[in-house]
Amino acid sequence: MTHFTRRNFVAGLSLLAASTALGGVSAAEGTGDLKVRWYGGGVFELAPPDDSTIVLVDAWIWNNTGFKGFGLQKPPELSSAAAYADSIKARNPRTVIVAMTHDHGDHFGDYFELIKALSDKDIDVKSVGQSDFMRVGIKDKFTTYGLDESKIVLNDGSGINLGGTATYKGARFIAVPAVHSTASGFPPIGFIIDLNGVRVYASGDTDLYGDMALIGKRYSPDLAFVCVGGGPFTMGPDDAAMACSMVGATNAIPVHYAHSPAVRGPEAADQFKSAMARLAPKVAVTLMKPGETARLHIASRVRA
Repeated sequence: MTHFTRRNFVAGLSLLAASTALGGVSAAEGTGDLKVRWYGGGVFELAPPDDSTIVLVDAWIWNNTGFKGFGLQKPPELSSAAAYADSIKARNPRTVIVAMTHDHGDHFGDYFELIKALSDKDIDVKSVGQSDFMRVGIKDKFTTYGLDESKIVLNDGSGINLGGTATYKGARFIAVPAVHSTASGFPPIGFIIDLNGVRVYASGDTDLYGDMALIGKRYSPDLAFVCVGGGPFTMGPDDAAMACSMVGATNAIPVHYAHSPAVRGPEAADQFKSAMARLAPKVAVTLMKPGETARLHIASRVRA
């Protein structure tokens, strides 16, 4: 008799996802170019080559401890709110959109200082996150910082709930589930992000779960950013590799490691890459160090 374990079950879903997600998608229709920069921990930036629309996933920048885990000095533009706002202003974006997955400090810790600093530089800054969290959980804090959430949070201050969408200046966001917790009790989320012809899956902090296969079947992302740090809080490298296989991504970048003694160190990246090679060797894995920018030229797929 076959002994069925959680890993056996999810592995079966992973194989199913690979066939269904790719089965509904034809060969490459075109390509998309993205610049990606990892800020350390679970925080990263997406932008087209011309920086016209800059997307930040989460907001923990000058207080981010991810550089220490690699023995690196944090670059000056990431060292304070003022310096960061100056660096963004110099890139002359049409907009900066901050996509919040949840409210734990290593994702949300610099959020209001960030929004305020960008606003004070007359940068068109917007934000998106889970609807109740944005319009109930942190509504009063916008007022405390002299900000109008109805003008900053997409959908006139409503944000997005699971399955909901928001679109602004060339970027589209869809909220997808994340199996995690929050300090405020509002649901954590991940994102599907369309930008410059590339569809990105941002897992947020999460464990592996079966409906990742449905995310693959439904959205067919080209690039996945997945948490790999393991420890007490999220899935580790092996499960993250399985997650990438389940969502059907053709490209993957590991994040959320080496920023805390409680999670795996820099070795988690190589562990993820090895697991990915065993499970889905055709997936292109990009490993980064905090502060680095990678330019990706990604084949985008025809979607139903």
